[in-house]
Amino acid sequence: MSPAHRYVVITDSNVGPLYGSQAIATFAPGSVDLVTIPAGEIHKTRATWSAVTDHLISLGCGRDTTIVALGGGVVGDLAGFVAATYMRGLPVVQVPTSLLAMIDAAVGGKTGVDTPAGKNLVGSFHPPAGVIADTQALATLAVEHFRTGFAEAIKHGVIADEEYFETVLGYLPRILSPPFDGGGELFAAVVGSIEIKSAIVARDEREAGLRKVLNFGHTVGHAIETLSSYSVAHGEAVAIGMALESTIAEQAGIAEAGTAKRVRHALAVAGLPAERPPQLAVNSIVNSMLGDKKTRAGRIEYALPLRIGAMAGGDSGWTVTVDENLVRGVLT
Repeated sequence: MSPAHRYVVITDSNVGPLYGSQAIATFAPGSVDLVTIPAGEIHKTRATWSAVTDHLISLGCGRDTTIVALGGGVVGDLAGFVAATYMRGLPVVQVPTSLLAMIDAAVGGKTGVDTPAGKNLVGSFHPPAGVIADTQALATLAVEHFRTGFAEAIKHGVIADEEYFETVLGYLPRILSPPFDGGGELFAAVVGSIEIKSAIVARDEREAGLRKVLNFGHTVGHAIETLSSYSVAHGEAVAIGMALESTIAEQAGIAEAGTAKRVRHALAVAGLPAERPPQLAVNSIVNSMLGDKKTRAGRIEYALPLRIGAMAGGDSGWTVTVDENLVRGVLT
């Protein structure tokens, strides 16, 4: 998929003990190194990026190296950014091991790290040379990680495909109940999400227009993640963001009546939150959103639904602005 003289597998302290040895064994002896970073969003930083790139230098890695990102969204983002920037660019192969990474983070080529001011504010577009997604790797996940992963699947249905939205809704009770089955409905849900996202990315790789619809739920969601110091998981934050942003869309007269109710019902079936964490002040959330990379000319731009399966903003670059007082009212 991406032949090289040398390979570096970047993983984290959770995934490494589970799959690191297996991954290394697939390469020719002496051709691969394993680099392990601490697990968790709080470690997806410029400091970790710097430490990893310095380590690659110490290993003598040249431009004939391929990076393999073995892990969830944090590893994929960080390793992808290392690949994008080391010696002005190395190939990266994404091997996602979480549901969220499989259906969203590993697909599309966005890479980056977080800063104290916000999530993914430093990064680049660097499409992977390949993505290897094996749903059997999800067998070790706790049910909470399945729930957070399905936030993105629900999002894909809202933004692009009402039939997929309803299909996932029907799958959820069985997928979230034991025993684990990596095939069947879980496999179908993963494939469906990948098809939706990859089709959008193929039409707009660098988010100049249509790809912005993938940010539904993320404007509010990223603010919640950042302000909670990432104690609110990404999928949970996106779920809250989708519930609140669909309500904003209805109250602004953008979405058809009942859209927010359907979004909230899907989130409830998945066991995901839908309300602003009470410890996070409205002013803080709005100020955080103003610092988000989706803000233009000092105004927050939102990706909002017209209805389940269709997004607003087709005539305005696929984002819309909303009166701040209305937004504050919904957040309150």
